Amino acid sequence: MNNAKFPSGALWALLGALIFSINDMLVKFLSDGYALHQIVFTRSLISVLLLLIVVVPLAGGYGLLHTKRLKLHIVRAFFVVGANLFFFTALADLPLATVVSIFFIAPFLITIFSVTFLGEIVGVWRWSAVIVGLIGVMLVVRPGMESFSFTSILPVLSAICYASFHVLTRKLGTDENLLTLTFYVPVVFLIVAAVIGLALGHGNLSGGGHRSLEFLVRPWVWPTLPDFGIMVFIGFGITIGGAAISQAYRVAEAALVAPFEYTALIYATLFGYLIFSEWPDAFGWIGMSLVLVSGLVMVWREAVNARPRVAPLNSPR
Repeated sequence: MNNAKFPSGALWALLGALIFSINDMLVKFLSDGYALHQIVFTRSLISVLLLLIVVVPLAGGYGLLHTKRLKLHIVRAFFVVGANLFFFTALADLPLATVVSIFFIAPFLITIFSVTFLGEIVGVWRWSAVIVGLIGVMLVVRPGMESFSFTSILPVLSAICYASFHVLTRKLGTDENLLTLTFYVPVVFLIVAAVIGLALGHGNLSGGGHRSLEFLVRPWVWPTLPDFGIMVFIGFGITIGGAAISQAYRVAEAALVAPFEYTALIYATLFGYLIFSEWPDAFGWIGMSLVLVSGLVMVWREAVNARPRVAPLNSPR
């Protein structure tokens, strides 16, 4: 990585976090009327078509989709599918900011995994910043931790899957291009959503009452034109956001990129207030401030310790 004042990995992570936060808000907005697998199928179909018709040809052709590590791509994709399913089913029942707050044990897990499995070196300052960020998250999630129900476990499972997904992204990023990292994820999403839709789309298991369960087993219905437009928008967003996050983890250390995804907590709070009339208390604001400070410390230490970094083979940069 060069000596830019603001590392490119951080910029990509910030963009990806914003796009995914908008998508999270829209999925929660749709969760009262549609099945999760219907939303995921629609957005994945849009994403795959966008990649095949527009992105891949403009990027250099379909030959760029060739990979010698297809099995690892599929395993990576299943991790992010699991992360999304756990996360979105929790969104149907819990406040947006609460789900995101619990989920943000993921960057801490990514840091641990990056050191353990990738051999990345993390200094005292960055370890301290991650811990401070985690403390901030816990301050925000504090009200919801009084009753740790099944639903509140779902974001934890999502975080474990998400951390594993990004460690594999880092591993693949050494010799894979951005298109292969982006393309196979929505393809697996599409297949999984289709299988779940065929199994549960009839709606015979719906009617249990619990919002998370209903979101999973609700029957498919024809969407209204505005709602279909939202699903299409989500499809575009998942493509752009996925590419941004993948690029972030390809060009920077996982332990550096991870804290910038904390900004999704700020977006979640804003969208929660504007769309769902949710607002954090004083502890929530203190927690978010700690999260932001930890991210700024990570940027500062990267600038202080800046050193040349070789871009991965076939890097679009």
